[in-house]
Amino acid sequence: MTAETASAAARGGARPRVLALANQKGGVGKTTTAINLGTALAAVGERVLVVDLDPQGNASTGLGIGREARTVSTYDVLTGGATLAQSVVATAVPRLHVAPSTLDLLGAEAELAGERRRPFKLRDAITAMGEEARDGGQQGFGYVLVDCPPSLNLLTINAMTAADAILVPLQCEFFALEGLGQLLETVEQVRATLNARLTIHGVVLTMFDGRNNLSGQVADDVRQYLGDKVYETVIPRNVRVSEAPSYGKPVLLYDYGCPGSQAYIRLASEVIRRERKETAA
Repeated sequence: MTAETASAAARGGARPRVLALANQKGGVGKTTTAINLGTALAAVGERVLVVDLDPQGNASTGLGIGREARTVSTYDVLTGGATLAQSVVATAVPRLHVAPSTLDLLGAEAELAGERRRPFKLRDAITAMGEEARDGGQQGFGYVLVDCPPSLNLLTINAMTAADAILVPLQCEFFALEGLGQLLETVEQVRATLNARLTIHGVVLTMFDGRNNLSGQVADDVRQYLGDKVYETVIPRNVRVSEAPSYGKPVLLYDYGCPGSQAYIRLASEVIRRERKETAA
């Protein structure tokens, strides 16, 4: 058994590590990172659940879950109509599952407006799922990756309240740092009021084009600003990564040998190394 699979087995029915992928800017590779990081973690032996909290449902689509298969969604989970375990759907990737999203999520914020524990809905659901697995003698998930919508609304607050750490995909473009300050401020507010354990796991630079001087310049600026919070792994701009979701596949299944796939494998290894370091500390 590898160190990676040992970490998954050791957790058993215990609470999984929860990472929220968040950035209020759209089009930065957030959903792509959730799908492919989840696939890469599953490939090294982790049981992984991707929770799709974006009403657009792109993570669900990118993992091959059609609209007709989303009979129970994260909307039902947040509004109390179903448990998280009831929403879970297996994907074509062994050990990788998804809690799918539907457009109903657009109305979740208004529906939860009067509820006292509205920021804790996802945290409560994840806790209940772990307890259910433990009581039933079943293996729990090692990781839960929450794909947030591109806004700092109640859905994102739920993800941050449930999460152990935030993973921030950041596109290598001129305005990369624009809005990041607001995201970091929101993380601080959530830490102070709702989730004292919340940390920034890391920032992953996406859509890097080595032929473009601007990409290198932006990468240097981000590293200077955020230091070792930035992962060493950089996700390149790669047409195969862009094509894969239209086939309902992670890029690691669509084209394992392409630069994008290899980058996500390296990112998964780096995430696990950071997890070990944190656990050891």
